[in-house]
Amino acid sequence: MILSKLEYRQLFLVLSYIRRQKLEAIITPDGARDISSMKGIPMDVFEKEIWNKYGQRFCDKADRIQYLDWDSGKTHIYYCHVCQDGGYYFKGPILNNTRTHLQRSLGDDNILIVKFLEDGAALTGNIVKEGIHVGLRRYQFFVFKDERIKVKKKQMEKEKKAIYSAVKCYFVRIDSISPYEEDYVLSRKTISEARRLFMHIHTLSTIEKYMARFALILSKTIKLDLNFAAVTIETIEDIPFQDENGSIVYDEDGKPILHTDGTGFISEDLAMKCPKDFTTAKYITNNNFEITCHKREAEERNKEPPLLMQCRLFHDGVAVKGTLLINKKLKPGTIQVRPSMIKVDKDPTLPNNETFNSLEIVAISHRPGRNNLSKYLISLLSYGGVPRQFFLDLLTNALDETRHVFSNKRAALRVASNNDGLDFGFMAQRMISSGIPLNEPYLQLCLSNLESGERTKLKEARIPVGDSFYLMGTADPTGLLNNDEVCVILANGQVSGKVLVYRNPGMHFGDIHIMEAVYVNEMEAFIGDAKYGIFFSTKGCQSAAYEMATGDFDGDMYWVSRNTELLKYFKSNESWSRVYSIPDSEKRNPQKLSDLELEHELFQLLLQARRPSFGMSTAADSWLTFMDRLLTLGDDRATEKDSLKRKIIQLIDIYYDALDAPKSGKKVEVPNELRAEKFPHHMEKGVDFSYHSSSILGQIYDRVKAFKNESELTKEIWKLPCFDTPIPETYITNWKDRYENYRKEMTQILQSSYESKNDAAADLIKKYKQLLYDAPDMEESAKDTEVIYKEAIAIYHVTYDYATSHGVEKCSFAWRVAGSALCNLYAWSFAGPRRKPLTISQSVLRELLN
Repeated sequence: MILSKLEYRQLFLVLSYIRRQKLEAIITPDGARDISSMKGIPMDVFEKEIWNKYGQRFCDKADRIQYLDWDSGKTHIYYCHVCQDGGYYFKGPILNNTRTHLQRSLGDDNILIVKFLEDGAALTGNIVKEGIHVGLRRYQFFVFKDERIKVKKKQMEKEKKAIYSAVKCYFVRIDSISPYEEDYVLSRKTISEARRLFMHIHTLSTIEKYMARFALILSKTIKLDLNFAAVTIETIEDIPFQDENGSIVYDEDGKPILHTDGTGFISEDLAMKCPKDFTTAKYITNNNFEITCHKREAEERNKEPPLLMQCRLFHDGVAVKGTLLINKKLKPGTIQVRPSMIKVDKDPTLPNNETFNSLEIVAISHRPGRNNLSKYLISLLSYGGVPRQFFLDLLTNALDETRHVFSNKRAALRVASNNDGLDFGFMAQRMISSGIPLNEPYLQLCLSNLESGERTKLKEARIPVGDSFYLMGTADPTGLLNNDEVCVILANGQVSGKVLVYRNPGMHFGDIHIMEAVYVNEMEAFIGDAKYGIFFSTKGCQSAAYEMATGDFDGDMYWVSRNTELLKYFKSNESWSRVYSIPDSEKRNPQKLSDLELEHELFQLLLQARRPSFGMSTAADSWLTFMDRLLTLGDDRATEKDSLKRKIIQLIDIYYDALDAPKSGKKVEVPNELRAEKFPHHMEKGVDFSYHSSSILGQIYDRVKAFKNESELTKEIWKLPCFDTPIPETYITNWKDRYENYRKEMTQILQSSYESKNDAAADLIKKYKQLLYDAPDMEESAKDTEVIYKEAIAIYHVTYDYATSHGVEKCSFAWRVAGSALCNLYAWSFAGPRRKPLTISQSVLRELLN
């Protein structure tokens, strides 16, 4: 009771540091009063005190939770780990940069993420029934999400524990007996009533869809600032497939097949509320995202809204999942959704004012980056007639680029710009663009890491190919496109001509379509100058998107290629249609269950999700193996080829069923006669389970493995002469102390076991950048530029002197903290007295290089 006066995060930290010990057995009443008296002190000081008193006695050093920015507004995540014997311990709070609809609606400290570490089903059932007590609060099971890492079957047993723990349960606070806590939105509500605040989930007719749909509240999203009282949400009709007689076409389950599956419209004014720099905004830590977003809007937006937004819409009990296409014809403040987007319907008997309404954005259409092929694409393109030499020539060019990465600035800049989303890629790009020589020690390290990463991708057949893009797909709003036509919009607007179109994870011989990209003049009336997307026809009884592994428009990305060589050689095959189907499992209707029975059934579903399933991975591995063999057989082996094709077609349908199994409830298994016994060596299944393949994929693998880079990484640490200038000794002394503290802090972070250690490491760098610039970076700094340059040079010398005896990796501090200043300084020195450095954006540079 004494400790309940603490902030919740403080109490949770105390519980986290005593692990499975009983609180009353470890902390005396006097000790509790001492802890309670620390309520008002900063969190970092509180953590240090609790660690010294209790944490170091019961926790590994790696489990210590240290942050520099406890009050930054980041999401606080609270974990509970349930052991096989039914006992549990806590871990947290862990700070994170992203948020979900669940967290925004209830608040971080009312959510507990529960991980069941092992298969203790008999004992963990009591936890779901009775809840978990955190101090005087009680949390109950609410929703779960399967986040299991897809591992190879041979790794499954040794990673069994990790697989079980990756299925996360989310418990929410239902009640508290603490006299110091006020009621909150879920107080005195049942779990069923609490779920109905997010969506009227009780209207669904199957248990499998119940949890799959409710897990939509767990998507990591950006919330748009909407006043729903001023927003009109309309439901418009889907456009179904129709045969030549105008009759609706149905699938094997008796459902109409739709041209518009998963896509609707949004008015321009609402689309404009989406931040321009969506990726950055997704990691804004300010609780009031809208404030930050509006600030950025005023500074950055160029009045061009996104073409498409992948979203989750929660409104008056309805849950919507899909994409919204900008529609300039709509009245301001309008959203139009289709029945295919509505995953949970409204219960008309319930009031409208008791739901958490929100428009949550998952992703937006964006400028496509560099495009790579894959093993699936290469297999299907090869089957369609593209010669081996085409792929081998692409591979040779890519390998040559990596060969010259240490000696040719253009090659180095290309590799760096294609990986500018990585720390090494961005820094290498910046250093090279500033004129820093390629043999500079830290730049060499960056290039070495990039070169190694490129070769790993090439070994996996992820080979770059020109004039190819991934674009978000949607339905043609004009109704003018024919079945064999698409409208493709890139940076300079609509394009025309033949294109290849494909959707991952398409595996059928006909999943790559040859289509005609056409200019649709009427399109501009709907979308204006919005860019980056592909539109499919809404006419007739066929749809290329549906024929690609039942593709829809709820956010699916489509591969589009204008590559002239691919178009020259590739010949399309008959499109996919289902041949084999796994029977439906017995459906359980949650509407016929009591609240207690429903919770029991949902928990059984959780236990089922935690059991490793090999159906999808086995089907995929066997498909690739049989496809690999098929590509090596000549016409004189017609009987064997026909047998392989039959197996491949059946595996495709099994794989597609496995993809949908979490929602359909189907039990997917691969029959023994369809399982590969040995695999091509490029799949790296181990010597005992492999054969050496002569296919194009085998050749690609062998060439990359045999490739030797003639250049060697420079091991000597040396300094750039232009930084050899006198600076005040006080700067050197100051940054020596700071660098020493940084190394200690970074060591603690890297030795920790919590999931967001990468975020914590990035935050530590931000701390030292703030110390240097008095701002997040040099571009935003009001500090005297000359002082910044002198301090940057001090950081450079302190870091490189230390790296001389501890390795080139230690040079990273100088460039990650002072990189902006050092690159600016070098660029001015490199340019000379009569020239000025030129600023160029990353996207323009990438476009010029590729």
